[in-house]
Amino acid sequence: MRVPVIVQLRRTLRLVWQSGPGWTVASVALLVVQAALPLLTLYLIKLVVDAVATAIADKAVAFGRVAALVGLAGAVALVSAVCRSLAGFVSEGQAQAVTDHMHDILHAKAVEVDLEHYENSQYHDTLQRALQEASFRPTHILNGLIQVAQSSIALLVMAGLLFSFHWGVAVILFAAAVPGVILRARYTGQVYRWQRQNTPAERRAWYFHWLLTGIVHAKEVRLFDLGPLFRGRFRDARTRLRRERLGLATRRCAADLAGQSSLILAVFGAYAFIAYRAVQGAITIGDLVMYYQAFQRGQDFLREMLTGLAGLYEDHLFLRSVYEFLDLDRKVLEPPAPKPMPRPLRTGIVFDHVTFHYPTGTREVLQDVSLTIRPGESIALVGENGSGKTTLVKLLCRLYDPTGGAITIDGVDVRDFATAALRREIGVIFQDYAQYQVTARENIWFGNVEAAADHDRIVAAARRSGADEVIRGLKHGYDTMLGKWFDHGEELSIGEWQKVALARAFMRDAQIVVLDEPT
Repeated sequence: MRVPVIVQLRRTLRLVWQSGPGWTVASVALLVVQAALPLLTLYLIKLVVDAVATAIADKAVAFGRVAALVGLAGAVALVSAVCRSLAGFVSEGQAQAVTDHMHDILHAKAVEVDLEHYENSQYHDTLQRALQEASFRPTHILNGLIQVAQSSIALLVMAGLLFSFHWGVAVILFAAAVPGVILRARYTGQVYRWQRQNTPAERRAWYFHWLLTGIVHAKEVRLFDLGPLFRGRFRDARTRLRRERLGLATRRCAADLAGQSSLILAVFGAYAFIAYRAVQGAITIGDLVMYYQAFQRGQDFLREMLTGLAGLYEDHLFLRSVYEFLDLDRKVLEPPAPKPMPRPLRTGIVFDHVTFHYPTGTREVLQDVSLTIRPGESIALVGENGSGKTTLVKLLCRLYDPTGGAITIDGVDVRDFATAALRREIGVIFQDYAQYQVTARENIWFGNVEAAADHDRIVAAARRSGADEVIRGLKHGYDTMLGKWFDHGEELSIGEWQKVALARAFMRDAQIVVLDEPT
């Protein structure tokens, strides 16, 4: 669905403002000052040239006036330099603030979306595009608006000055820059469509990069000598992408050259007309310099304004990817009036004729499954790989909802509980349990971050899982960094990692404990 430009622009500016109101106010203030300085500079140059011309014609004229005007022009130039420096500092600070704010928003959305999205390749394409654009596009839009506003104000001033000289010069000023902008907008659309079409190829290339550089597959890459194969596949993918990008860049360069040619012809044609009027005596030498500078700067301001507009159009196109991600809908919905989670359980858990297939598949993973688990029971579900054991756990935790039937706890459908309240009562260790590259203490505490990181409670959970003996054998005990991603980390065996993961499940005061592939 296409989002109207104005709606998306308003939404983006709101994000920029929320990331740093102070930076935004400073940017606008500098915009106003910088827009007024060019006209003052031009007028001072005219006065200096006329004063010099008068002094040359009449030796009696004192040099003091010329020196004063030169000094004043230098002061204005110094103010302009200070404003540029401040604008650069403000732009950098705002860019950092917006980048961090956008990452925070993306992280919040990534946690919020259903697990279903993570098991869908199209979601990963959407996420890839969002991550590429979110960190800098909002700042680009703000800077583009500032550039457009600043250039527009300065351009209007220059156009008014040129119109006072001759209306034709003002018309040429605007007409000469239009072809280049049209060509750029056309190129931007081509780049946007190309990037959307090639997102899967980009991800596939970086997948091989991850295989080659990550620790997860490091052993097999070496054992099976997969390095040359994966390097070749990464290189081939990147070569094709680079070739296509260069083709687009070549067409853009040709378009830019055509646009620049029209600008050069316009500038020197207008300069010839202004010089002709000076030769006729219609304007002074100072006027000649001022009008030529006005036309040249007007061209620069017009080009900046139109480039800014084209950039805003480009940012609008690419920000669709960010909002496409942020607007993903949840399928596992919260109940409008959640019921309280029973504590303690009285009748237990019932799977009542449960049927399920994954959204991206057609095969029924579970078909008409019914079973009852009473409070205090310990049961084992045995089945072949792919028979749906892990899927049952996902449904119980409401990572998905059944496509048929119902799951109840003490007679209440799990869809009637708040998902957070339901999941607080379930401690799970999945077969693909996480190995967090943090301290042993935090690895266990992550099982219940709502509670304080109480040392005695963490140790008690570790003792229940058998991880306490492992952790006490480490150099810094519970403060030891686990894994090898960061300095001073200690690697554990698969079995030891599993004990830590089990301790994480025990950190919760959960009524239901699920061990997925516990052996």
